[in-house]
Amino acid sequence: MLYVIADLHLSTAEGMNKSMDIFGRRWSGYTEKLEKNWRMVVDPEDSVVIPGDISWALSLPEAECDLRFLNLLPGHKYISKGNHDFWWSTASKMEKFFLEKGIDSISLLNNNAWLCEDFILCGTRGWYQDESCENIPKDTDFDKLVAREAIRLEISLSAGKKLAEANPTKEMLVFLHFPPVWNGLVCEPILATLKKFGIRRCYFGHIHSNYTVPPSFEWDGICFSLISADFLNFSPRPILPDFS
Repeated sequence: MLYVIADLHLSTAEGMNKSMDIFGRRWSGYTEKLEKNWRMVVDPEDSVVIPGDISWALSLPEAECDLRFLNLLPGHKYISKGNHDFWWSTASKMEKFFLEKGIDSISLLNNNAWLCEDFILCGTRGWYQDESCENIPKDTDFDKLVAREAIRLEISLSAGKKLAEANPTKEMLVFLHFPPVWNGLVCEPILATLKKFGIRRCYFGHIHSNYTVPPSFEWDGICFSLISADFLNFSPRPILPDFS
């Protein structure tokens, strides 16, 4: 079985204890809630995609405790970068770090694609094209960031297409941290890339404290699903094969 959940925002290292209370009461004791719910639904042979905002650590060594916590949870994890993953390094450095630390149940979804269960996993961070957002540096070049992420998504989808040619019955899924479509705003370069490769389902996180919206919605023929941890009440969401 394949599952997905974003925005774990882990801070398990001693003395760190980053609070998420500003996002509401649902975040109270969220790490314990996440572990309990995860172990209830995910089996060792399952897989879980985590599209970003995994740890509050500022460097890869600082992230070790959170990565070990994640490594000990059931299932194989496929992780990608979010806007708060400042610990994220190059793929080669992270893979070397994982090997040295015995972190063997985590793989990177980063400029690549994976054959997993009934699916082909693709994705990147993406970018939320809302220049009115708070805490964004004044001189941020949104067009440059979006163009870069669209290129990274195309690299991942091109790798996925090669896998699909050898596995034509498996659906290509896309996992992004930022929503390509949200609250009337559309990130056109990302959406165009999804349409170019015929993607039918896309999962995203980043959005917090919004619990009344539908879990999924359709836009331009693509089904988009919000899978932030607090929206899912810290329980990984299963992804079933689409027989339509």
